[in-house]
Amino acid sequence: MISKTDIDLAHRLAEVARAEIRPLFRSGLDSEAKADASPVTLADRNAEAAMRKLIEAECSADGIHGEEYGVKEGVSGRQWVLDPIDGTTAFLAGRPIFGTLIALLVDGFPVLGIIDQPILGERWVGVAGRQTTFNGKPVRTRPCPELDRATIATTGPHYFTVAQGDAFMALAGQTDHKRMVMGGDCYNYGCLASGQIDIVAEAGLKLHDYAALVPVVEGAGGVMSDWRGEPLHAGSDGTVIALGDPARLEDVVEVLG
Repeated sequence: MISKTDIDLAHRLAEVARAEIRPLFRSGLDSEAKADASPVTLADRNAEAAMRKLIEAECSADGIHGEEYGVKEGVSGRQWVLDPIDGTTAFLAGRPIFGTLIALLVDGFPVLGIIDQPILGERWVGVAGRQTTFNGKPVRTRPCPELDRATIATTGPHYFTVAQGDAFMALAGQTDHKRMVMGGDCYNYGCLASGQIDIVAEAGLKLHDYAALVPVVEGAGGVMSDWRGEPLHAGSDGTVIALGDPARLEDVVEVLG
């Protein structure tokens, strides 16, 4: 389903985004507030524009869904989903734990995903039916026999509604919460794929926030779903669970539900 040409293009998309982002990191760049009050910078816009230009030149029949420049409809049943800087707040704070997210969806389901950290030079690549790689080497999630031994992560409590926040804290209370990770955006999912985190739970995410993460996590042996345990796709509700050990899915869904 996914060709070497698709994978090579995804890598080149990550490279052109890196070229736009790296010179602006820790440069004192200003930001603007978007309609949802989230920040956006010239680095976000330049990186997405560069990726869109490459896709339009080489895959003109494919659709594009980008955080900054919206949706271009395609006719192929394929859609590239782009988040040039997932974690703009971290980027503005000079913290290299943001990432560029690149996904390819076929009929609404993610089949290829890249998490690229342009400053550290770190790249996770997930492809349906293949082992996830980190800088070219295979990685795997780790087993988690019990919830009370799990390390849990989320980007921040302010992304939850009150009810969602209560549910998350109920879940965190059953984990090894003294090691709970706050902050990290997409970087947490890369760490989960590499076996350093066990659970990530979030809410309020959009397609460009989660599409690339699914092939990365699942290709490393983990599982991703919404808070009801349903697979993620283009129409999902924005609640997201990532688990390194799929055996814990029922436990987590029961607490969050």
